[in-house]
Amino acid sequence: MSIASLPVLDLALAENPETAEQFRTQLRDATHDMGFFYLVGHGIPDALQRRLLTVAREFFALPLTEKLAIENLRSPHFRGYTRLGGELTEGKQDWREQIDIGAEQPAATRTATSPDWEILQGPNQWPDALPELREVITEWNDELTGVALRLLREWAVALGQDPHIFDAAFAKDPSILIKVVRYPGRPKDAGTQGVGGHKDAGVLTLLYVEPGKAGLQVEHDGDWIDAPPLEGALVVNIGELLEVATGGYLKATVHRVISPEGAGERISVPFFFNPNYATQVPEFDLPPELAKHATGVTVDANNPIHDSYGANALKSRLRAHPDVAARWWPDIVAVRLY
Repeated sequence: MSIASLPVLDLALAENPETAEQFRTQLRDATHDMGFFYLVGHGIPDALQRRLLTVAREFFALPLTEKLAIENLRSPHFRGYTRLGGELTEGKQDWREQIDIGAEQPAATRTATSPDWEILQGPNQWPDALPELREVITEWNDELTGVALRLLREWAVALGQDPHIFDAAFAKDPSILIKVVRYPGRPKDAGTQGVGGHKDAGVLTLLYVEPGKAGLQVEHDGDWIDAPPLEGALVVNIGELLEVATGGYLKATVHRVISPEGAGERISVPFFFNPNYATQVPEFDLPPELAKHATGVTVDANNPIHDSYGANALKSRLRAHPDVAARWWPDIVAVRLY
C-alpha cells in the first residue's frame, strides 16, 4: 500500500486512561507497518530544543583546529568529532560532520576473555571552547531518556507483555549514543548521499531535526517516503533489536538522508536509546493474534543481526569508522566479519 507520509502519534493520549489503549494501538500499528512515526505531546520544552539547535550551530562554527582536537581518531571508543566525509554507510562516504557522544564511563580493563564490544565503553571528548555543549547535551539526554522509557513501556503493553519487561535491560548503564550532525550542501553533480540507506542497530531512536529542513527519507514497500520535520515533533524509529525481540512483528526500517541543495545546511540530533552492551535480547512470547503476523527477523547475509546489543553496536561502529578501528583495534578487525 502506497502512503505519502509518516503517521503522527500523540504521547499525551497515553496519559489519559480513556485514550491510553488508543495510543498503544496506534503505536503497535505504526511500528508493525512502517517502523517510523512522528511523536508529538512528548513534553520536551521548546526552550531546550532551541538551545540544542543553537549550541549545535556554535559547535560546527568552531575553527577546524578546535574540532579536530577532539577528533574520533583520538578515541579508542569511537567518540568525538568526525570530519566531513569521515563516516561510511554501506562502504560509501556520507556527506556530514558530527560529534558522537555516549554514556560517560571509564574505559573497560580488557583481558583475554573480554567481549569485543567492551572497546565501546569509555569517556567522551568535549570541546574546551564550548562548555555549553556538554551542559545542553546532558539535559537533552535526561529529557529523552524519560520519553524513551515511557515509549518502551507502552510498546510492552501494546505487545501483550508486562509494562516493565524492558526495565532490567535499561535500568543499569543503558548504552546511549547521541550524534550532533551537520549536513552541508554538496556541489552540483557530487552525489546526494548525506547518509546512505541503513537500519539502526539498536532498539529505539528519537530524532530531532532542524525546523524547515527536509532530507530524511524512509523506505516503504520499495518506495522512498519524504519525512520532513513536523513542528514540535520528534521522529521515532525502531532498530534491529526490537525486530529481534518481536520475531519480526515489528520491523527495523531502512532510511537515508539526502544532502541539502546548494549552499544549504541541515542540523539533526539522533538519540539512540539502547540497553547495556551485555544485554541479550530475548524474543517475546507474543499473543497469538500478533504472533501469526510475526514473519521472522530479516535475513541479510551482508548485515547479520546479533542478539546482544554490544555485538550489534560494534558491528555498526566498525563498518562506519574503519579508520578508527584500524588505528586502535587491528586485532579485532583482522578476525571479525561483523
